[in-house]
Amino acid sequence: MAHYQRVGDVPPKRHTQHRDADGHLYREELMGEEGFSSDSSLLYHRGVPSAIVDSQVWEVYDQTRTPNHPLKPRHLKLHSLFPEAGDGQGADAVTGRRLILGNNDVRITYVVTGTEPSALYRNAIGDECVYVESGSGTVESVFGAVSYRTGDYVVIPRATDHRWVPAEPSRLYPIEANSHIHPPKRYLSRFGQFLEHAPYCERDLYSPTEPLLVEGVDVDVLVKHRTSKGVVGSRLTYATHPFDVVGWDGCLYPFTFNVEDYMPITGKVHQPPPVHQVFEGWNFVVCNFLPRKVDYHPLAIPVPYYHSNVDSDEVMFYVGGDYEARKGSGINLGSISLHPGGHAHGPQPAAIEASLGVDYFEESAVMVDTFAPLELGEGGLAAEDPAYAWSWAGRGPVSPPADGTGQDDGGDPAVFSNS
Repeated sequence: MAHYQRVGDVPPKRHTQHRDADGHLYREELMGEEGFSSDSSLLYHRGVPSAIVDSQVWEVYDQTRTPNHPLKPRHLKLHSLFPEAGDGQGADAVTGRRLILGNNDVRITYVVTGTEPSALYRNAIGDECVYVESGSGTVESVFGAVSYRTGDYVVIPRATDHRWVPAEPSRLYPIEANSHIHPPKRYLSRFGQFLEHAPYCERDLYSPTEPLLVEGVDVDVLVKHRTSKGVVGSRLTYATHPFDVVGWDGCLYPFTFNVEDYMPITGKVHQPPPVHQVFEGWNFVVCNFLPRKVDYHPLAIPVPYYHSNVDSDEVMFYVGGDYEARKGSGINLGSISLHPGGHAHGPQPAAIEASLGVDYFEESAVMVDTFAPLELGEGGLAAEDPAYAWSWAGRGPVSPPADGTGQDDGGDPAVFSNS
């Protein structure tokens, strides 16, 4: 984010001596992107930020991916995962994540937390954009603490040491990039300020306002990084606590943005998904579909037209309201639909006529469009509704399955009556 912030105790000039009241020198750390040629921040540590005393293997949660082959749309019921969660019990916000979908540009995961703080964590592969489906708490980091609540996006820059401290069980939808995540360039001036046509602006973003200054010795940090074998993890033990930063300034830091502060763009006829964009990364975009007035042409069809993703896989996470276009499909809150490139998709047939004359949609969804094919993670496979692919036709499949049972997995045709 090219939006300057200054927090805590920093010297008047960068790269100069900065000492505490007893004359001890603080250690300056430059945290910057793209090899000193993009956004950065300067952090001032009490300890030595590179002082590790141990390094061990950390077994990252299952990263196995299965191709979407044979090609078909998918419905994944995320609320069927983590059945043990409740009464303050749940998974660690970092180590308990389950991979839903992924490719070499982005991984979509899901976790339901309890109320215990997560492990200290650093994603050295890319930025994370975590959508808070429900819950509240705090994200603590080397930059300080920032609170989160239902409907927040929590954007955490690559290699930021942090941990999740839920105040209540939280359903988190982490979008883990292999790149940086930022607002669309078309929303920004050439100097980085949000423009007047942007659906949100700087005053909608919340970042840490004071240092944390946590003490500790021999502190473990889980680091996700890459080798020639793909995504791996290491457990680094630091001589002093990473949250020993007395002050920092710059344009790189974690922040939150709540969907309530997003101003949907509408039109006389149905508007395409790019008007709903909120962030972008390398080879993917993030959009949100929110409660809004819809098309006002007298012959408008408010639900989407059928469309074929010739360049993209489309992932829709349904998080609130009543999604008009999907009635009769089995889609519900907590559902993900995956509509892959090469497959035309759109509303359930009866939803088109039912939408005529509607002037407001009460719906909320987070969409990720990728420009490379997505594969299913173990969590995605575990949460799949196998009947979804046939929901537009109301029957299927037409050929006997390979096991020779003569039974199809299309379910009861009444499920697809679109009534």
